[in-house]
Amino acid sequence: MGRRQTLRSRVHGSLAHGRSAVHGRRAVYGRGSHPRPSVGGVLAWDRGWRREARAAWLCGLALAGVLTAIDLGRGEFDWQHGCCWAALGATLVLVLRPARITAGDGWLASRGLLRERRVRTDLLTRVRREDGMTPRLVLRDVMGGRVELDPKVLVDNPLLWHQLDAGARLAHQRGVLLEGAGVLTALAERIDGEGARRLLRSAEISPSGD
Repeated sequence: MGRRQTLRSRVHGSLAHGRSAVHGRRAVYGRGSHPRPSVGGVLAWDRGWRREARAAWLCGLALAGVLTAIDLGRGEFDWQHGCCWAALGATLVLVLRPARITAGDGWLASRGLLRERRVRTDLLTRVRREDGMTPRLVLRDVMGGRVELDPKVLVDNPLLWHQLDAGARLAHQRGVLLEGAGVLTALAERIDGEGARRLLRSAEISPSGD
């Protein structure tokens, strides 16, 4: 009985310590071990990704097909030209095909053709916007994770934004979000504005009241 009671007290003590470490105590990073990545299921995803990915594949196939047809019409087609046109088509697919953005409880991921990048949104340290021909939102977490995505994906997918926003709020409360609060605030205002415009369009009411 004494051994069972001792074992039971150790188990309960370990569970209580684990709960307090997650909910009550701020973790110290960079000294020994890192927190485990979230393994929760996918709760939100880019709803337009399939359409855009399909369009990228069609463009790549069309390019390779047109170049092959031109060669066949000239009677100059051979395996070397075929490999070259296939490589050009595949390159176009790589350029046009967007990364697939998914999110869950405390994480956000960007999956390309070759690999997946993931960040803990509840442990974000920096959020930065990079403007250029294609604006990018760059997310970094305490474990060195880094994800880039088009802010328009968040505007078009409010559920994705909700997961990122909820995680960023936790990161801010924990004191690990050092840079990017203003970027997130501006993005939230843009998403709220887009949502209001969608509601107006759905109600067939113009912003001017006409």
